[in-house]
This record gives sequence, C-alpha cells and structure tokens, in this order.
Amino acid sequence: MKKWLIAIAGAAIVAAGARFLLWPADDVGPPAAASTLGKEQLVARGAYLAKAGDCMACHTTRGGVPYAGGRALQTPFGKVISPNITADRETGIGSWTADDFWRAIHNGKSKDGRLLYPAFPYTNYTKVQREDSDALYAYFLSVPPHRQASLPHELRFPYNQQIALAAWRALYFKPGVYQPLTTHSMEWNRGAYLVQGLGHCSACHSSRTTLGGSDDGLSGGLIPMLGWYAPSLTSDAEAGLGDWDTAHIVELLQTGVSPRATVFGPMAEVVRQSLQHMSGADVQAMAVYLKSLPGPARPAPRTPRDTSAQAREQLALGAKLYEAQCASCHQADGKGVPPGYPPLAGNRALTTISAVNAIRLVLNGGFAPGTSGNPRPYGMPPFGPVMDDREVAAVVSYLRASWGNDAPAVSALEVNKYRSVPLE
Repeated sequence: MKKWLIAIAGAAIVAAGARFLLWPADDVGPPAAASTLGKEQLVARGAYLAKAGDCMACHTTRGGVPYAGGRALQTPFGKVISPNITADRETGIGSWTADDFWRAIHNGKSKDGRLLYPAFPYTNYTKVQREDSDALYAYFLSVPPHRQASLPHELRFPYNQQIALAAWRALYFKPGVYQPLTTHSMEWNRGAYLVQGLGHCSACHSSRTTLGGSDDGLSGGLIPMLGWYAPSLTSDAEAGLGDWDTAHIVELLQTGVSPRATVFGPMAEVVRQSLQHMSGADVQAMAVYLKSLPGPARPAPRTPRDTSAQAREQLALGAKLYEAQCASCHQADGKGVPPGYPPLAGNRALTTISAVNAIRLVLNGGFAPGTSGNPRPYGMPPFGPVMDDREVAAVVSYLRASWGNDAPAVSALEVNKYRSVPLE
C-alpha cells in the first residue's frame, strides 16, 4: 500500500501541472459539425452506435429502466455505480450539451469538470469521432427521461479522491481520436476504429497493472473481479484469429457459434447485447482487422509435462470421467459436433496458460448466447454439483492434454479457488 501511495503522490504532482497546462485546451476539442442527417436519422445512427458500444450493459440494472443507471461495477478498488444517462434534466443528462457529452466521451470529464472513473471506458471511447459522439448524444436525449438519482461510488481511500484519479490519468490516459492508417484499406480501418474505440475490446483483453492501468493492447489478461480470462487476440497460441477463415470470425461474432469455437462467459453477453445487432459490413470489418493482428514470433515455451505416477493417475481419472460425462456430446475423439457441441481437439480456449475458463465451464456449465442467428443455443450442464475438486481438476487436465492439446495440468486447489466465484 505504501508503494502505491508514493506512486500516486508522485504522479499527482505531474498530473497537477498537466491539468493546468493541457486540460483546458482539450476539454471540448472540435466543435459539433452540422450533420447532413435529419434528426430521425441522427437518432437512429446514435441508437446503432449505442449498441456497438454496449452502453446498456453498464447503464441498466437487471430488470431496470433502460439507461437509468444504478448498476454496481465491481473493481479491485471498490464499487463504481453507473449513472443515469436518460434525458431527465435533473438526474440524467437532459441538461447536457453536445460539447458536454463530447467532453465525457473524449476526455473523461463530466459536465461539472469532475474527472470520471475509467470503469467508464473513456480510455477507448476517446478514439470516437466527433460526429459519432454527436449521434450518440442525439440518441440519449431521445431516451425517455426517468427520474433516478445517481448513487455515489463506494471506493476505498485513496481511490475515492480526485487527485488520485488525476494521477492515474497522467500515467495511463492520453486523449486522441482514431487516425486512419493509409497503409491499410478502408475496411481494415473501420474495423480498427470499432475494436479500439466503441467496442472497447482492450478493456477486457489486456492485462492490468496494480493500479488498474492498461496498455490498451489485446494481449490478454484476467478480468478483475469477474474471474474470467480474456485471451490474447494477438497470439495464435490463444485467441488470435490469424489462421481462421474470415467467414468463421464473422459467424462467431454475430451468432456466438462457429465451426471453430463457441463464445461463453462475459463474451456471450457482448455478442447477445452488442455484436449481433451490428451490420454485416461492420462485423466483417472487425473480423478483417482482428485477423490481421500480429502474433508472436514463436509460441511461448510450455512447462515440461509431469510424467509422475500421480500425474498419470490424474489423467486416467480424467479419461474415465470424460467418457462417462462428456463424450456423448463432444465425441470420444474430441471433435464434437459443431456448432452445437464445439470441438475440444485443438480448441485454444482449453490450452491458454490460465485454465480458469475451462475450470469454470466444467463447474458452472457453458451457454452460448441466444442470437437471431442461433436462437436456440445448445448448453452444457454444470458438473460442479456432481464432481468434487479433484474430479474437476482431472477432467480439465485430461482435456488440456488430449487430441494434440498440450497444456499443463491443473490442481484441485485451483478448482476450489473458482468454485465460489460469482457467476457475474
């Protein structure tokens, strides 16, 4: 804790100077341009972009009024409570101007100048172009006003201090609209704009520092508090898509299933609430961009496999349990029956360095999202109630070591660590 406070204090000095020298100049940025769209078209455009940004996921409680806020977002530093962004003038953003909204999207600052916490992913949204920000603003002003006061955050000291947040911004945030690369096609740039900006994919698919900072890359990392591993999108050894057919990437993003894989956990929610509602052209663009991401020069070295008698006994138990509980769907050869029963052979979701996703799928079951392209998804039942930690560890270890898969075994202790993790 002392090291954190020293780092915060030192960075705060830098941030304080930066605040007076730089922030006033970039508070508003480019003025709102006169839109060539009519009001209804602008609102419709904003509604589409709100889906692309999955805004409802954070700003709506389960069963609550759309965009009225109140959802508690768990972080390592305490709870961040999402605000009301309906058109209510007293408790929402009905009194905001287009410039106020742009300031929040681009600079992470509220109408009153207060710094916003990056649970609102302005570190990604800063890449959004002004005309898209104005369309989002038009849409949210069209959302029926709902009077619901925003609740205060529940953050621990010193993270509840604006000066600490200023220090964090000095370390990890630099405003900047996405700049197209002339070396790539318009389609690739559109995909990069959506992935890096409104899609805020790096919010999950990147590692975090002790203070919650990210390099905004897509190198993978454990999602704080949720207990899921978002695999690297830049490594073909994890979830990199370099060797995928583009059509299969599009299918996975839009429907949640493909011949190569099925989405689950937090990604299933993203597909259900956001990606399935995007146009085919935009999802195609995202697929083209994701497929182009470079992988490492060579796969990371694996730990030599344990060949002890205890390890062989674990794999034998895993094989027995797989035959009894899993083979009827995923087949004895692990090839599955895609897309309903995804293949396990060569499935990189099973062989990531972190085995948490495989453990949680066996414990809690796996369910693809219900989408228009896959309205009746197949589900995997939870085996946590009928298998103890040792048995779950044996099954997962067997999956990670069979049909050409090559990943380290897991222990009963690792399984127990995730048995009580909340599902959301």
